[in-house]
Amino acid sequence: MGVGSRAILRAGRNPWEDRVRDTARARVPAQQDRKVVRHSVRGQILDALRAALLAGELAPGEIYSGPALGERFGVSATPVREAMQQLALEGVVECLPNRGFRVLTRTPGELAELAEVRALLEVPVMLRLARTVPAGAWAAVGPAAAEGEAAAAAGDPARYADADRAFHRAVLALAGNAQLLLVAEDLHRRSQWPLPGPRRIRRADLVADAAEHVAVLAALSTGNLPEAESLIRTHFTSP
Repeated sequence: MGVGSRAILRAGRNPWEDRVRDTARARVPAQQDRKVVRHSVRGQILDALRAALLAGELAPGEIYSGPALGERFGVSATPVREAMQQLALEGVVECLPNRGFRVLTRTPGELAELAEVRALLEVPVMLRLARTVPAGAWAAVGPAAAEGEAAAAAGDPARYADADRAFHRAVLALAGNAQLLLVAEDLHRRSQWPLPGPRRIRRADLVADAAEHVAVLAALSTGNLPEAESLIRTHFTSP
């Protein structure tokens, strides 16, 4: 334990709750108006593009130009290109010189591979946390689980995608490993893009996934380790 941690404990604060509180406050931008505020334009555009991808508004296989998307969002082409380059790093689009960006197709096999890698990374950490984190500390993860339930009930895929990542981020933050959070966040984002074709993310699927989060958190909060382990493994292996 470092000097800073000992100082926090002497002050009577719970370091687990402080660590989670900073990561569990995910604010989701409204998607009703696609025009973006001028501050942090690149970040705003990136959020809007991710929401459009999840909503199926940007279709796999289609090519989109920076100027056309800039006109759609009420900005110049520059922040659109910058945001698209970030999505290219995440494996969502590919850059086509002098043409724009093509939305890549996620096959079921690729999504299964991503799910497997996420399970290999997150499950052992979550099981270790289940054994070592005080039961009361899990209460700080509650707001993220509640936001997931609300987003799922509203049938909003983009909002739920943010809430889903926020829940996993809040849990993993208890491990105190910043590199773990970065790698897990990247894998999670890559796994959230919808399947190609007419399939869309269903409200029932969102509700079921949110319910798994709540059940996992309840088991962890009550210290029911066998139940928590079973639920955690099921959460990562269920389709």
